[in-house]
Amino acid sequence: MKTKFLKLIIGTIVLLLTISCKVEPEAIEFGKDQCSFCKMNIVDKTHAAQFVTAKGKQFKFDAIECMVNYIGQNSEEKIALLLVADYGNPGEMTEAEKATYLITPAIKSPMGANLSAFSAKNTAEEFQQKNQGAIYTWEAVKQKLSDK
Repeated sequence: MKTKFLKLIIGTIVLLLTISCKVEPEAIEFGKDQCSFCKMNIVDKTHAAQFVTAKGKQFKFDAIECMVNYIGQNSEEKIALLLVADYGNPGEMTEAEKATYLITPAIKSPMGANLSAFSAKNTAEEFQQKNQGAIYTWEAVKQKLSDK
């Protein structure tokens, strides 16, 4: 009897540990969640961002530039997953390292960097043709924002 009870307790603990360390994003609750950097409510589905640490901790941001600034100031976080909103598909997220970025005054972002992400490079180039601006990779965006 004690063996069954002990196995049940151990099984429950293992299950809880497994569940608590999921490395996957949680949906952003627009209008409810707060930015981990500037503490503003996240309302813009076209500029939001988030990352998940290796331990499964969630960090959500109202703008890509907030996430870049947070990472720059908190480099000790072991990031497992970086996501940014796809400007061409509001509410959809794409991998930050694979996205193409456009900085143009014609597309305002919540924190004023005028930075938008696109899952497809050709979509970013179409927006650039209509709105001017410059195209960047993830590494180039991090560098540009750290130069300020």
